Amino acid sequence: MKTFTSIILMLCAATGICAHEKEIEVTVENTRSKDKTDEPIVIHLNEMVPDFPVRSAVVKDGDKEVPSQLDDIDFDMRADELAFVTDVPANGKKTFTITLSTEKADKQYPARVYAQMLLRTSKKNKYAKGTAIYAPGNSDTYRVLHHHGIAFESELAAYRIYYNEKQTTDLYGKFRKGLEIEESMFYPTDEQLERGFGDDVIKVGNSCGAGTLKGWNGKEASHIKPVAVRGQRLVADGPVRTVADAEVKGWEYQGKELNMICRYTLYAGHRDVQVDIIFDRPLDKEVFCTGVQNIAGNAAMHSDHKGLVGSWGTDWPVNDTVKYKKETVGLGTYIPYKYVRKETKDKDNFLYTVSAPGSSRFRYYITFTSTKETFGYPDKETWFSYLQEWKEELEHPCKVSVRFAAF
Repeated sequence: MKTFTSIILMLCAATGICAHEKEIEVTVENTRSKDKTDEPIVIHLNEMVPDFPVRSAVVKDGDKEVPSQLDDIDFDMRADELAFVTDVPANGKKTFTITLSTEKADKQYPARVYAQMLLRTSKKNKYAKGTAIYAPGNSDTYRVLHHHGIAFESELAAYRIYYNEKQTTDLYGKFRKGLEIEESMFYPTDEQLERGFGDDVIKVGNSCGAGTLKGWNGKEASHIKPVAVRGQRLVADGPVRTVADAEVKGWEYQGKELNMICRYTLYAGHRDVQVDIIFDRPLDKEVFCTGVQNIAGNAAMHSDHKGLVGSWGTDWPVNDTVKYKKETVGLGTYIPYKYVRKETKDKDNFLYTVSAPGSSRFRYYITFTSTKETFGYPDKETWFSYLQEWKEELEHPCKVSVRFAAF
Protein backbone atom coordinates (compact mmCIF):
# COMPACT_ATOMS: atom_id res chain seq x y z
CA MET A 1 0.00 0.00 0.00
CA LYS A 2 2.83 2.38 0.88
CA THR A 3 4.48 1.77 -2.51
CA PHE A 4 1.16 2.30 -4.34
CA THR A 5 0.55 5.58 -2.48
CA SER A 6 4.03 6.79 -3.34
CA ILE A 7 3.44 6.03 -7.01
CA ILE A 8 0.14 7.95 -6.95
CA LEU A 9 1.79 10.95 -5.32
CA MET A 10 4.58 10.88 -7.90
CA LEU A 11 2.05 10.76 -10.74
CA CYS A 12 0.09 13.64 -9.22
CA ALA A 13 3.26 15.72 -8.89
CA ALA A 14 4.22 14.99 -12.49
CA THR A 15 0.80 15.72 -14.00
CA GLY A 16 -0.32 18.49 -11.66
CA ILE A 17 -3.67 16.72 -11.03
CA CYS A 18 -3.32 17.00 -7.25
CA ALA A 19 -1.38 20.27 -7.16
CA HIS A 20 -4.33 22.51 -6.36
CA GLU A 21 -2.48 24.63 -3.80
CA LYS A 22 1.02 25.90 -3.16
CA GLU A 23 2.15 27.84 -0.15
CA ILE A 24 4.90 30.45 -0.05
CA GLU A 25 6.32 32.62 2.69
CA VAL A 26 7.08 36.29 2.07
CA THR A 27 9.27 38.22 4.49
CA VAL A 28 9.10 42.02 4.36
CA GLU A 29 11.83 43.93 6.19
CA ASN A 30 11.86 47.68 6.85
CA THR A 31 15.48 48.77 7.30
CA ARG A 32 14.59 52.42 7.90
CA SER A 33 14.11 54.11 11.26
CA LYS A 34 10.66 55.31 10.14
CA ASP A 35 7.44 53.33 9.89
CA LYS A 36 6.26 52.19 6.47
CA THR A 37 2.56 52.65 5.69
CA ASP A 38 0.82 50.83 2.84
CA GLU A 39 4.12 49.54 1.47
CA PRO A 40 3.45 47.90 -1.93
CA ILE A 41 4.43 44.23 -2.16
CA VAL A 42 4.39 42.50 -5.56
CA ILE A 43 5.00 38.78 -6.12
CA HIS A 44 5.90 37.80 -9.69
CA LEU A 45 4.09 34.51 -10.08
CA ASN A 46 5.78 33.43 -13.30
CA GLU A 47 9.09 33.42 -11.47
CA MET A 48 7.75 31.50 -8.48
CA VAL A 49 5.31 28.99 -10.03
CA PRO A 50 5.73 29.08 -13.83
CA ASP A 51 3.71 25.90 -14.49
CA PHE A 52 0.99 26.49 -11.89
CA PRO A 53 -2.11 28.43 -13.12
CA VAL A 54 -2.96 30.68 -10.15
CA ARG A 55 -6.67 31.52 -10.05
CA SER A 56 -6.96 32.66 -6.44
CA ALA A 57 -4.73 33.59 -3.51
CA VAL A 58 -5.01 34.17 0.22
CA VAL A 59 -2.46 36.34 2.01
CA LYS A 60 -2.20 36.07 5.78
CA ASP A 61 -0.30 38.06 8.38
CA GLY A 62 -0.46 35.52 11.20
CA ASP A 63 -4.16 34.77 11.56
CA LYS A 64 -5.25 37.99 9.86
CA GLU A 65 -6.15 37.91 6.18
CA VAL A 66 -4.67 40.75 4.11
CA PRO A 67 -6.57 42.10 1.07
CA SER A 68 -4.75 41.28 -2.16
CA GLN A 69 -5.33 41.02 -5.88
CA LEU A 70 -4.17 38.92 -8.81
CA ASP A 71 -3.38 40.81 -12.02
CA ASP A 72 -3.08 39.60 -15.60
CA ILE A 73 -0.48 42.08 -16.82
CA ASP A 74 -0.01 40.78 -20.37
CA PHE A 75 -3.67 39.94 -21.12
CA ASP A 76 -3.08 36.21 -21.66
CA MET A 77 -5.85 35.29 -19.16
CA ARG A 78 -3.32 34.02 -16.60
CA ALA A 79 -2.39 35.84 -13.39
CA ASP A 80 1.12 37.27 -13.58
CA GLU A 81 1.40 39.21 -10.34
CA LEU A 82 0.01 39.15 -6.81
CA ALA A 83 -0.14 42.54 -5.09
CA PHE A 84 -0.94 43.74 -1.58
CA VAL A 85 0.04 46.58 0.75
CA THR A 86 1.16 46.41 4.35
CA ASP A 87 2.35 48.54 7.28
CA VAL A 88 5.80 47.69 8.62
CA PRO A 89 7.20 49.36 11.76
CA ALA A 90 10.57 51.09 11.79
CA ASN A 91 13.40 48.53 11.69
CA GLY A 92 10.71 45.87 11.73
CA LYS A 93 9.97 42.67 9.87
CA LYS A 94 6.82 40.80 8.91
CA THR A 95 6.31 37.34 7.48
CA PHE A 96 3.27 36.54 5.38
CA THR A 97 1.91 33.14 4.41
CA ILE A 98 0.44 33.08 0.91
CA THR A 99 -1.68 30.21 -0.37
CA LEU A 100 -1.90 30.04 -4.16
CA SER A 101 -4.66 27.93 -5.64
CA THR A 102 -5.76 26.67 -9.04
CA GLU A 103 -9.37 27.04 -7.88
CA LYS A 104 -11.28 30.24 -8.54
CA ALA A 105 -12.69 32.19 -5.60
CA ASP A 106 -15.48 34.76 -5.34
CA LYS A 107 -13.99 36.63 -2.40
CA GLN A 108 -14.38 40.42 -2.49
CA TYR A 109 -12.26 42.86 -0.48
CA PRO A 110 -13.27 46.45 0.29
CA ALA A 111 -12.07 48.69 -2.53
CA ARG A 112 -9.41 51.26 -1.67
CA VAL A 113 -8.78 52.21 -5.29
CA TYR A 114 -10.91 52.45 -8.42
CA ALA A 115 -10.40 52.85 -12.16
CA GLN A 116 -12.65 53.19 -15.18
CA MET A 117 -12.56 53.28 -18.94
CA LEU A 118 -15.87 54.44 -20.42
CA LEU A 119 -16.56 54.29 -24.15
CA ARG A 120 -19.08 56.73 -25.55
CA THR A 121 -22.22 55.32 -27.18
CA SER A 122 -24.86 56.70 -29.56
CA LYS A 123 -27.05 57.57 -26.55
CA LYS A 124 -26.35 60.77 -24.66
CA ASN A 125 -24.77 60.23 -21.25
CA LYS A 126 -24.71 56.46 -21.77
CA TYR A 127 -21.34 54.72 -21.71
CA ALA A 128 -20.01 51.21 -22.09
CA LYS A 129 -17.31 49.95 -19.77
CA GLY A 130 -14.13 48.97 -21.57
CA THR A 131 -10.74 47.46 -20.88
CA ALA A 132 -8.79 48.39 -24.04
CA ILE A 133 -9.05 50.61 -27.09
CA TYR A 134 -6.72 51.13 -30.07
CA ALA A 135 -6.92 53.37 -33.12
CA PRO A 136 -4.74 54.54 -36.01
CA GLY A 137 -2.34 57.18 -34.82
CA ASN A 138 -3.81 59.91 -37.01
CA SER A 139 -7.34 59.42 -35.60
CA ASP A 140 -9.12 62.01 -33.45
CA THR A 141 -9.11 59.91 -30.30
CA TYR A 142 -9.63 62.71 -27.76
CA ARG A 143 -13.45 62.38 -27.69
CA VAL A 144 -13.78 58.61 -28.06
CA LEU A 145 -13.62 57.99 -24.30
CA HIS A 146 -15.52 59.71 -21.52
CA HIS A 147 -13.23 62.02 -19.54
CA HIS A 148 -10.91 61.67 -22.55
CA GLY A 149 -9.06 58.62 -21.26
CA ILE A 150 -8.69 56.17 -18.39
CA ALA A 151 -9.33 57.63 -14.94
CA PHE A 152 -8.05 56.07 -11.71
CA GLU A 153 -7.98 56.99 -8.04
CA SER A 154 -7.00 56.12 -4.49
CA GLU A 155 -8.63 57.57 -1.39
CA LEU A 156 -6.26 60.52 -1.63
CA ALA A 157 -6.11 61.58 -5.28
CA ALA A 158 -7.38 60.90 -8.79
CA TYR A 159 -5.78 61.05 -12.22
CA ARG A 160 -6.76 60.65 -15.86
CA ILE A 161 -4.61 60.04 -18.95
CA TYR A 162 -5.49 61.91 -22.12
CA TYR A 163 -6.09 59.58 -25.05
CA ASN A 164 -4.30 61.66 -27.68
CA GLU A 165 -0.82 62.78 -28.62
CA LYS A 166 -0.41 64.64 -25.31
CA GLN A 167 -0.97 61.53 -23.15
CA THR A 168 -0.85 63.97 -20.24
CA THR A 169 -1.86 63.11 -16.69
CA ASP A 170 -4.66 65.43 -15.59
CA LEU A 171 -5.44 65.79 -11.89
CA TYR A 172 -8.55 65.64 -9.67
CA GLY A 173 -8.20 66.97 -6.12
CA LYS A 174 -10.39 65.95 -3.17
CA PHE A 175 -11.64 67.74 -0.08
CA ARG A 176 -11.83 64.55 1.93
CA LYS A 177 -10.43 61.05 1.61
CA GLY A 178 -12.56 58.57 -0.29
CA LEU A 179 -13.45 57.16 -3.71
CA GLU A 180 -15.49 59.44 -5.95
CA ILE A 181 -14.81 58.74 -9.63
CA GLU A 182 -17.35 55.95 -10.11
CA GLU A 183 -20.09 58.41 -9.10
CA SER A 184 -18.71 61.73 -10.39
CA MET A 185 -17.02 60.30 -13.50
CA PHE A 186 -14.37 63.05 -13.13
CA TYR A 187 -17.03 65.73 -13.79
CA PRO A 188 -18.98 66.31 -10.56
CA THR A 189 -22.46 67.80 -10.82
CA ASP A 190 -23.47 70.92 -8.89
CA GLU A 191 -25.24 68.67 -6.40
CA GLN A 192 -22.11 66.56 -5.93
CA LEU A 193 -19.98 69.66 -5.47
CA GLU A 194 -22.42 70.81 -2.78
CA ARG A 195 -21.91 67.46 -1.07
CA GLY A 196 -18.16 68.05 -0.94
CA PHE A 197 -16.91 66.19 -4.00
CA GLY A 198 -13.56 67.13 -5.48
CA ASP A 199 -12.88 68.29 -9.04
CA ASP A 200 -10.32 68.97 -11.74
CA VAL A 201 -7.57 71.13 -10.20
CA ILE A 202 -5.19 71.91 -13.07
CA LYS A 203 -5.19 73.06 -16.69
CA VAL A 204 -2.34 71.09 -18.22
CA GLY A 205 -2.40 72.68 -21.67
CA ASN A 206 0.65 71.55 -23.63
CA SER A 207 2.69 70.83 -20.49
CA CYS A 208 3.76 67.51 -19.00
CA GLY A 209 1.40 68.05 -16.05
CA ALA A 210 2.66 65.86 -13.23
CA GLY A 211 5.40 63.75 -14.75
CA THR A 212 4.07 62.77 -18.17
CA LEU A 213 6.83 61.36 -20.38
CA LYS A 214 7.44 63.57 -23.40
CA GLY A 215 9.77 63.63 -26.35
CA TRP A 216 12.68 66.10 -26.35
CA ASN A 217 13.63 68.05 -29.47
CA GLY A 218 16.73 69.64 -27.97
CA LYS A 219 14.94 72.79 -26.83
CA GLU A 220 11.54 71.81 -25.46
CA ALA A 221 9.20 68.93 -24.66
CA SER A 222 7.27 67.44 -27.58
CA HIS A 223 4.11 65.32 -27.82
CA ILE A 224 4.08 61.59 -28.62
CA LYS A 225 3.58 61.79 -32.40
CA PRO A 226 3.54 60.73 -35.15
CA VAL A 227 2.58 57.15 -34.27
CA ALA A 228 1.07 54.28 -36.26
CA VAL A 229 -1.24 53.09 -33.48
CA ARG A 230 -2.37 54.66 -30.23
CA GLY A 231 -4.12 52.78 -27.45
CA GLN A 232 -5.06 52.60 -23.78
CA ARG A 233 -5.57 49.53 -21.58
CA LEU A 234 -7.13 49.22 -18.17
CA VAL A 235 -5.05 46.38 -16.74
CA ALA A 236 -6.31 46.38 -13.13
CA ASP A 237 -8.99 48.32 -11.26
CA GLY A 238 -8.55 47.29 -7.63
CA PRO A 239 -9.15 46.69 -4.81
CA VAL A 240 -5.47 47.14 -3.88
CA ARG A 241 -4.03 48.88 -6.93
CA THR A 242 -4.95 50.20 -10.35
CA VAL A 243 -2.78 49.68 -13.44
CA ALA A 244 -3.38 51.70 -16.60
CA ASP A 245 -1.43 51.70 -19.88
CA ALA A 246 -1.01 54.38 -22.52
CA GLU A 247 0.51 52.60 -25.51
CA VAL A 248 1.88 53.64 -28.90
CA LYS A 249 3.27 51.58 -31.77
CA GLY A 250 5.45 52.92 -34.54
CA TRP A 251 6.39 56.20 -32.85
CA GLU A 252 8.73 57.97 -35.27
CA TYR A 253 11.25 59.45 -32.88
CA GLN A 254 14.88 60.50 -33.23
CA GLY A 255 15.39 58.36 -36.32
CA LYS A 256 13.77 55.24 -34.84
CA GLU A 257 10.35 53.58 -34.71
CA LEU A 258 9.49 52.88 -31.09
CA ASN A 259 6.79 50.71 -29.53
CA MET A 260 6.19 52.08 -26.03
CA ILE A 261 3.92 51.54 -23.06
CA CYS A 262 3.61 54.17 -20.33
CA ARG A 263 2.23 52.17 -17.38
CA TYR A 264 0.72 53.97 -14.38
CA THR A 265 0.30 52.04 -11.11
CA LEU A 266 -1.52 53.58 -8.14
CA TYR A 267 -1.62 51.74 -4.79
CA ALA A 268 -4.10 51.96 -1.94
CA GLY A 269 -3.13 54.64 0.56
CA HIS A 270 -0.96 56.48 -1.97
CA ARG A 271 -1.23 59.80 -3.73
CA ASP A 272 1.88 59.05 -5.79
CA VAL A 273 1.94 56.92 -8.93
CA GLN A 274 4.62 54.52 -10.17
CA VAL A 275 5.36 55.11 -13.86
CA ASP A 276 7.00 52.34 -15.90
CA ILE A 277 8.14 53.17 -19.43
CA ILE A 278 8.37 49.91 -21.37
CA PHE A 279 9.76 49.30 -24.88
CA ASP A 280 9.72 46.10 -26.92
CA ARG A 281 13.49 46.25 -27.44
CA PRO A 282 16.48 47.89 -25.75
CA LEU A 283 16.92 51.61 -26.27
CA ASP A 284 19.91 53.13 -28.04
CA LYS A 285 20.68 56.82 -27.46
CA GLU A 286 17.12 58.17 -27.50
CA VAL A 287 16.54 61.05 -25.08
CA PHE A 288 13.14 61.85 -23.53
CA CYS A 289 12.05 64.29 -20.87
CA THR A 290 9.69 64.60 -17.95
CA GLY A 291 9.20 66.80 -14.91
CA VAL A 292 6.44 69.08 -13.68
CA GLN A 293 4.35 71.85 -15.14
CA ASN A 294 5.33 75.47 -14.54
CA ILE A 295 1.78 76.33 -13.48
CA ALA A 296 0.51 79.53 -15.16
CA GLY A 297 4.10 80.28 -16.12
CA ASN A 298 5.00 81.63 -12.68
CA ALA A 299 5.07 78.64 -10.34
CA ALA A 300 7.52 78.25 -7.48
CA MET A 301 10.02 75.49 -8.22
CA HIS A 302 11.98 73.08 -6.05
CA SER A 303 14.78 70.80 -7.25
CA ASP A 304 17.54 68.80 -5.66
CA HIS A 305 19.27 68.66 -9.08
CA LYS A 306 19.47 64.87 -8.72
CA GLY A 307 16.19 63.69 -10.21
CA LEU A 308 13.65 65.36 -7.91
CA VAL A 309 11.66 68.35 -9.14
CA GLY A 310 8.50 70.00 -7.85
CA SER A 311 6.34 73.03 -8.45
CA TRP A 312 3.67 75.02 -6.63
CA GLY A 313 1.28 77.38 -8.35
CA THR A 314 -2.22 78.73 -8.89
CA ASP A 315 -4.40 78.87 -11.99
CA TRP A 316 -7.93 78.31 -13.26
CA PRO A 317 -8.32 74.59 -13.97
CA VAL A 318 -10.86 75.15 -16.77
CA ASN A 319 -11.83 77.93 -19.17
CA ASP A 320 -14.98 78.76 -17.18
CA THR A 321 -13.67 81.39 -14.76
CA VAL A 322 -17.17 82.37 -13.55
CA LYS A 323 -18.44 79.08 -12.16
CA TYR A 324 -15.04 77.78 -11.07
CA LYS A 325 -12.37 79.32 -8.88
CA LYS A 326 -8.61 79.23 -9.17
CA GLU A 327 -6.91 76.15 -7.75
CA THR A 328 -3.55 75.90 -6.04
CA VAL A 329 -1.64 72.66 -6.52
CA GLY A 330 1.76 71.17 -5.80
CA LEU A 331 3.36 68.77 -8.28
CA GLY A 332 6.28 66.38 -7.92
CA THR A 333 8.33 64.01 -10.07
CA TYR A 334 11.20 61.80 -8.97
CA ILE A 335 13.50 60.09 -11.49
CA PRO A 336 16.28 57.78 -10.28
CA TYR A 337 19.51 59.63 -10.97
CA LYS A 338 20.97 56.92 -13.21
CA TYR A 339 18.42 57.89 -15.89
CA VAL A 340 18.96 61.65 -15.60
CA ARG A 341 20.99 63.37 -18.31
CA LYS A 342 20.51 67.05 -17.52
CA GLU A 343 18.18 69.46 -15.77
CA THR A 344 16.43 71.94 -18.03
CA LYS A 345 13.16 73.78 -18.63
CA ASP A 346 10.96 75.18 -21.35
CA LYS A 347 8.13 77.72 -21.29
CA ASP A 348 5.65 75.21 -19.82
CA ASN A 349 7.74 72.90 -17.66
CA PHE A 350 10.57 72.31 -15.22
CA LEU A 351 12.29 69.25 -16.66
CA TYR A 352 14.95 66.58 -16.64
CA THR A 353 16.04 64.89 -19.83
CA VAL A 354 16.28 61.12 -19.41
CA SER A 355 17.63 58.10 -21.27
CA ALA A 356 18.30 54.42 -20.63
CA PRO A 357 20.64 53.06 -23.34
CA GLY A 358 20.73 49.28 -23.44
CA SER A 359 17.57 48.92 -21.34
CA SER A 360 14.05 48.21 -22.50
CA ARG A 361 12.37 49.90 -19.52
CA PHE A 362 12.82 52.47 -16.79
CA ARG A 363 10.76 53.62 -13.81
CA TYR A 364 10.06 56.92 -12.10
CA TYR A 365 7.36 58.38 -9.84
CA ILE A 366 4.87 61.25 -9.86
CA THR A 367 2.67 62.88 -7.22
CA PHE A 368 0.54 65.93 -6.47
CA THR A 369 -1.46 67.74 -3.81
CA SER A 370 -4.25 70.31 -3.89
CA THR A 371 -4.90 72.95 -1.24
CA LYS A 372 -8.58 71.96 -1.24
CA GLU A 373 -7.51 68.81 0.61
CA THR A 374 -8.34 68.77 4.31
CA PHE A 375 -5.60 66.15 4.72
CA GLY A 376 -2.86 67.54 2.49
CA TYR A 377 -0.17 70.23 2.31
CA PRO A 378 -1.31 73.85 2.74
CA ASP A 379 1.69 75.74 1.36
CA LYS A 380 4.75 75.37 -0.82
CA GLU A 381 7.14 75.04 2.12
CA THR A 382 5.42 71.95 3.53
CA TRP A 383 4.95 70.51 0.04
CA PHE A 384 8.59 70.88 -0.96
CA SER A 385 9.67 69.43 2.38
CA TYR A 386 7.37 66.47 1.79
CA LEU A 387 8.87 65.89 -1.67
CA GLN A 388 12.30 65.39 -0.10
CA GLU A 389 10.84 62.87 2.37
CA TRP A 390 8.97 61.17 -0.48
CA LYS A 391 12.18 60.70 -2.44
CA GLU A 392 13.92 59.23 0.59
CA GLU A 393 11.03 56.82 1.08
CA LEU A 394 11.15 55.68 -2.55
CA GLU A 395 14.89 55.15 -2.43
CA HIS A 396 14.56 52.81 0.56
CA PRO A 397 11.81 50.27 -0.14
CA CYS A 398 11.33 47.30 2.14
CA LYS A 399 13.41 44.22 1.42
CA VAL A 400 11.21 41.37 0.22
CA SER A 401 12.26 37.72 0.21
CA VAL A 402 10.13 34.84 -1.02
CA ARG A 403 10.46 31.11 -0.43
CA PHE A 404 8.28 28.06 -0.56
CA ALA A 405 6.82 27.24 2.83
CA ALA A 406 8.13 24.16 4.63
CA PHE A 407 5.65 21.30 5.13
